[in-house]
Amino acid sequence: MTVKALIASFTQQEDLNFLLTNRIPRAALTRFMGWFSKIENPFVRDFSIALWKLFSDLDLSEARKTHFRSLHDCFTRELKPGLRPFDPDPSVVASPSDGIVGAHGKIADTELFQVKGAPYSLLDLLGDSALVDQHRNGSFVTLRLTSSMYHRFHAPFDAHIERVTLIHGDVWNVNPIALKRVERLFCKNERAVIRTHLSSGEAVTLVPVAAILVASIRLHFLDMVLNAQTRGPVNFPCDVDVTKGEELGWFEHGSTIIILAPGDFTFCDGIAEGTRIRAGQALLKRN
Repeated sequence: MTVKALIASFTQQEDLNFLLTNRIPRAALTRFMGWFSKIENPFVRDFSIALWKLFSDLDLSEARKTHFRSLHDCFTRELKPGLRPFDPDPSVVASPSDGIVGAHGKIADTELFQVKGAPYSLLDLLGDSALVDQHRNGSFVTLRLTSSMYHRFHAPFDAHIERVTLIHGDVWNVNPIALKRVERLFCKNERAVIRTHLSSGEAVTLVPVAAILVASIRLHFLDMVLNAQTRGPVNFPCDVDVTKGEELGWFEHGSTIIILAPGDFTFCDGIAEGTRIRAGQALLKRN
């Protein structure tokens, strides 16, 4: 058995995985990782990336550049042009990012779920009753980005962005093991609520959720990084039009995006829990 396989079998033990990634000083470790990942030292960079490869399926063959200034620079890497074409059908909501499809389906009035048997409410997630009403009985899908994936996310359709709300919170791990054990996890973690609407005026909301080691989200249209250190207003009014496929920002490491769409959107062929999906791939389509 290789060292990598041995590590994988070790970390797949649920009790141990949960202990090592959650029962630790989560916030302090996340702040440390934010600082450490930005160190521009060749030894630190090379050692960190080598260690990262040992614990993951990191593949840098799609990266636009082959030399990185730091671990953070590698985390937030761009891809070679043309590798993530977006579905051109205007009736399709494309995947905003690479990810693994998690819980998805119809919202039962205002209730959705993080895993089977673990519900949470739109109000707890969004914190705004008016926005909740716009997504009542709608559709939702959860996309989980692993640490090795492409971390940038894009506009899933031609959209108008009207507001971003930062909701401060914890940084629990968002892997399937934690989702089974921590109730309403997405409602407890740091997250941003990005309010957009289609040309028809219907609301589609993106909720990037932070996690341990990754509590920073960069949004280009705000020209800022949102994280636990963000002070001042947590509501950011916007008046920004974006085109399908346009880059919106990135996670500093890897995490989760929840997409909330109108109820007359159905899931495209091949969308099933556990499926790996790429940015630009058809995700939801209007009936």
